[in-house]
Amino acid sequence: MEEIIKYFPQIDKNQQQQFAALYELYKDWNTKINVISRKDIDMLYLHHVLHSLSIAKAINFRPDTKILDLGTGGGFPGIPLAIMFPHAQFELIDGTGKKILVVQEVAKAIGLKNCNAEHIRGENEHSKYDFIVSRAVMPLPDLVKLIKKNISTQQHNSLPNGLLCLKGGNLSAELQPLKKIVEVTELTTYFEEEWFKNKYLIYLPL
Repeated sequence: MEEIIKYFPQIDKNQQQQFAALYELYKDWNTKINVISRKDIDMLYLHHVLHSLSIAKAINFRPDTKILDLGTGGGFPGIPLAIMFPHAQFELIDGTGKKILVVQEVAKAIGLKNCNAEHIRGENEHSKYDFIVSRAVMPLPDLVKLIKKNISTQQHNSLPNGLLCLKGGNLSAELQPLKKIVEVTELTTYFEEEWFKNKYLIYLPL
């Protein structure tokens, strides 16, 4: 939790309580359904929550912004972002039903009202959103093809609608087809911890 308060001192008491509750909830659920690697659960706040919140350093979602978290897994980046932006609307989808069950139960336990989780594959999701967020679900060119149908033409935010994607490692091959329009930010721009080296936020207006 210290990392969250350090980088987001503006969060209110309710948000602090919601973030604080995540560790025990995920630790408990992880014993039944493996959504976070066993060795990683103790690093939940750094490797999963703060990582997800790097998107909140790049954009302040305005009220009623609609965001799709595609391939949410155990609820990242969607759940931390839904806590951070209580007046935006989040749809979290994944093709694995067991993972969506965990997301639904965690969201319910912390009283998230702006977050809906559904067991559905990306190709079968046809609603429109201002932004798509994801964490390393698939190669970027494939992801862009998949989500183009989901981007709304109505603009509500300081950034034009598009994709905000968290990725790591050498991205040169993936970025090659998109290089003229993509923006890449190393996460050490936002966070000083060593773990964020060679991890990136990709923004692609669509």
